Amino acid sequence: MKALRLILVGLGARGRYWHEVICRSETCEAVAFCDPDPVARAWAETRSPGVPTFGALDEALERVEADALVLATPPDTRDAHLELACRFSLPLLIEKPLALDLETARRYTLMAERADVPLMVGLNFRYLAVTRALKALFTDDRLGPPESARFTYERRRDPRAPHLNKYPMTMAHPMLWEQSVHHLDLLRYVYGREAVSVSCRTTNPPWSLYAGDTNVFALITFTGGLVVSYQGLWQSSWDVPNFEWRTDARRGVVVQREQFGALAYARSEAEALTSVALPPHETWITDTEGVLRAFARTLLEGAPLECSAHDHLQTLSLVEACVRSSALGERVDLSEEAAMV
Repeated sequence: MKALRLILVGLGARGRYWHEVICRSETCEAVAFCDPDPVARAWAETRSPGVPTFGALDEALERVEADALVLATPPDTRDAHLELACRFSLPLLIEKPLALDLETARRYTLMAERADVPLMVGLNFRYLAVTRALKALFTDDRLGPPESARFTYERRRDPRAPHLNKYPMTMAHPMLWEQSVHHLDLLRYVYGREAVSVSCRTTNPPWSLYAGDTNVFALITFTGGLVVSYQGLWQSSWDVPNFEWRTDARRGVVVQREQFGALAYARSEAEALTSVALPPHETWITDTEGVLRAFARTLLEGAPLECSAHDHLQTLSLVEACVRSSALGERVDLSEEAAMV
């Protein structure tokens, strides 16, 4: 099997993880790296001598032959990249979110479809072992269908940290578009349900260093009557992070107490939780490897495309509904958005 020749665009916080994952891959190889920052290009040249670097994607496409692109770029800088990919008929794997508003994401999706270019969104949390194990608990029906859930994610995120992207500092809703988008997508993926309505409130506490709202409180109703209480904080008032995802199903409960593990379940009559064994996990690497393997399977073996842009629109519809609900101060029905997707 030939290696899938990739151009990685973007060598920032997420791009450096992609660099490592691509270089480790047995089915993919990097044929070029692109970033407008000369310091970032020098970083890649040191770690991958022999692989050319470019300041812009059009320069790379003139000089090297590639099978696909990986975009690890800020979501508001992608128009030219999408246009080039469609012109050169290059499949795309793009970091989430696809765009920072639903209209632009729809435009990108339609652009790729018209050019017959596969477009996958890098929703790496779907590829965590704990996520797959959690979904399996509902797929095999040992606990019955989920009836209600509470999803809590709390941290005091310092945007000045050198390993973090800086563009969220000026976003209107950084938590929703950068972090909650993962969580809302997980709810859809694990439960296999679509959102019907949402009541949401977003805030930004006085100590926040972000321009936009960093804390999200939402009550979401999904198909089948499933109700989820969601609390996502990027600016809690405590440095110690907290995570808990509890699902009450018809015949028992499932609890995940760490972002990357600590999964357990119990049937209703049980006196204690039973832990679910999980394989070792290398943070931001194991999950990103899962995304790349899925992308490669589609292009090399003809497997169905996972995390498609069209599917991603459903998650972005929910994100945008949260924004609108908070602005209006009322519940938002997602039926109209679902019809437009």
